[in-house]
Parts: sequence; C-alpha cells; structure tokens
Amino acid sequence: MSVKTILISQPHPGSKKTVYDVLTEKYGVKVDFHQFIEVKPVPARDLRKQKLRILDHNAVIFNSRNAIDHFFRIVEEMKVEIPSTMKYFCTNEGVSLYIQKYTQLRKRKMFTGKGTTASFLELLKKHKSLDYLFPCSNIRNESIPNYLEEMNINYTEAIMYNTVNSDLSELASVYYDILVFFSPQGIISLFANFPEFTQENDRAIAGWGRTTDQALTDAGLVNTIPAPTADHPSMVAALEAYIKAQLKK
Repeated sequence: MSVKTILISQPHPGSKKTVYDVLTEKYGVKVDFHQFIEVKPVPARDLRKQKLRILDHNAVIFNSRNAIDHFFRIVEEMKVEIPSTMKYFCTNEGVSLYIQKYTQLRKRKMFTGKGTTASFLELLKKHKSLDYLFPCSNIRNESIPNYLEEMNINYTEAIMYNTVNSDLSELASVYYDILVFFSPQGIISLFANFPEFTQENDRAIAGWGRTTDQALTDAGLVNTIPAPTADHPSMVAALEAYIKAQLKK
C-alpha cells in the first residue's frame, strides 16, 4: 500500500513551506491540516470575579505557548505592571524562548526545565519558597498542580483559556491514509465529532508523545507510527520511514 494522503490534526502553520513539504516533494503525498481543537480566551472580567491578583505572586509557571499568550493578554487587559523581579519557570527551552515575543529575557529571571516532567518538577523543588501563578487551560496535565500540592508549595491556578473541540463535519466524507495526533485532546475531538469512528486495517495513526499514545490505546486505537523514538526524533522522520516501508510492500 502506498500512502497518498495525510491529515495533520493541527492548523496550518501559516508559512508558505512546512516541515511536511518534504513528504510531498519526495513521495507525492498530499498533506492537509485541520485544527481539531480550538482555544477560547477567558475574559479578564471573569478572572477579576475570581479575585485573581497577579501581583500577589512572584513567579509564573509556563508549560505552553498558549499559556504565555493568554497570561500577557490578561496582564494587558487588567493593566498590570509586571515587576522586573518576577520569575518565570518554563517547562522547556522552546517555551522560554517564546516569551521574547512579549518581553526581553535579559530583563527577567528565567528558569527552564530540560524538557522532561521530572526535570521541571525538580526545578520547582529548588525554589519552594516562591508564590507561583499557574496560567492554564480548562484541560491540562495534572502533574504540575499535583506536585505543588504534594510539596506544599504556594500557588494559584488560573484558567485563562478554554480548550474546546473543533467542528470537523467537513471531514466526514474525506478519507486519509494517515491521521496524525499530537495530544489527547485531538483524539477526544475526533470521537466527539465521529462517535462511531473505527480504525480500518489500512489506515495508520501517528501519535506524538506518551500521553497521546496512551489516549489512543484508551480509545481502542493503535499508534501505528509512534514518535518521537531513538530512530525517529521528529514526526516527519517517523512518517517518512513509514511511507518508505509501505512502498517496499
């Protein structure tokens, strides 16, 4: 079986070229993008009603770009002046670098995890005396708040944006050889839109990361193309290896 079509369950990145273009150029595969989940902002007035006081905290935890976007949106809407002493704790380098969109890193105090949950939690443990603000979505990984509770670290969880399922009705009559997922929420959206969805024998599913892999298993699906792995550190590499293997059959 040759792979002809791939659906990426994320919005198109917007640039003319994407990392997936290599699959089209080398193998003639059609790659489509469709947003499976949407992010809806929580208005600042709702957070005021919850008596959120940003300046009661001297550190902020960021675990995603969305969290950064909505934190600074709320700061602007509330007309809060963030002091230069505020500390930022980011789960990985990619998240920390994204803050440059809003503020100069040299003027702030930045602490960055090494990309694993364990390394980030260890980082928080070294700074137990701080009062943390954790901007997040209504759907989030519980490892960080659970750890803060366990270590008796002061923190406030602030839901600044909601993650909701996208309308996927336009995909009802479209078939793709490979579906690519990057989060459990994408899989939830799939079944919210298509409760009777089944994985046919000739359809492959690619899942990024352990939580997505577990979500696929829980949904009764098979992660045909797991990533990242030692041999395939990126999703593009994993997809290309699968396409090559199919061409040999």
